[in-house]
Amino acid sequence: MNLEILDYAFMQRALLAAVLVGITAPAVGIYLVQRRQALMGDGIGHVAMTGVGLGFLLSWSPVWMATAVSVLGAVLMELIRWYGKTRGDIALAMLFYGGMAGGVMLINLAPGGSNANLSSYLFGSLSTVSESDVTAICVLAAFVLVVTLGLRRQLFAVSQDEEFARVTGLPVRALNLLTAVTAAVTVTVAMRVVGLLLVSALMVVPVAAAQQLSRSFAATFAIAVAIGVSVTIGGTVTSYYEDVPPGATIVLLAIGAFILLTALATPLARRRARATARIAAQEAHDPAECVIPATHSGTGKVGV
Repeated sequence: MNLEILDYAFMQRALLAAVLVGITAPAVGIYLVQRRQALMGDGIGHVAMTGVGLGFLLSWSPVWMATAVSVLGAVLMELIRWYGKTRGDIALAMLFYGGMAGGVMLINLAPGGSNANLSSYLFGSLSTVSESDVTAICVLAAFVLVVTLGLRRQLFAVSQDEEFARVTGLPVRALNLLTAVTAAVTVTVAMRVVGLLLVSALMVVPVAAAQQLSRSFAATFAIAVAIGVSVTIGGTVTSYYEDVPPGATIVLLAIGAFILLTALATPLARRRARATARIAAQEAHDPAECVIPATHSGTGKVGV
């Protein structure tokens, strides 16, 4: 990377935000993937648009307003999941699309507002990341990392099996709610770099790519974060030099990483499967005389 890019204050802010997004998005995404809620970030992104619109309308920070609204939306999503039952999907659909429509309406009602103002939040923008945005992103990212790392055992247990976690005494509903709130915060962390419409991909694709190499939670977590940081930095730098949208570039790089790792992992997985099958076959067909006899009781020696 040419270091002249660091001479510009807006690129310094954009790169710092990109690194934080690359860390936090997969850190939350790994729990959402385990819970089979990969599209939760997409739904929260729709709701956060209302917060952005409110920020413009009230002349408050769009990032903090989006955080407040998306957290409220995440709580409602969890309540609908608990109590909605058969009509829960309809309620969620109304929440998601209502959030998007509300954002568009509010930003057009704001003084001097237009859909052009919303574009940088929908798809990300390097030049519009301000110092106040960076401060908000740093604070929110710190919260996300404290939760995802400090409570990783509890969150993983709930994500794997809620019933077992409940039997062991874990506060399942509180942890589910905390996961949803953390996902909402992550959406607002990432919206200035990736955009609200694409943030869900950055929460899911690096995790899916990491799973091609490892099934261990710790290793998957570390690899996913490494992929997330790599693609966000790569996408940000590419966006600067090639004048292409940062959010789209970052997501395409993440998908490219997934395809590459899948191509590399598939033959390795086949070799491991063949090796395991050979070992199992050999053990099944060992002649009886090759089996070690049982030890005679009381002698402490192997019988012959």
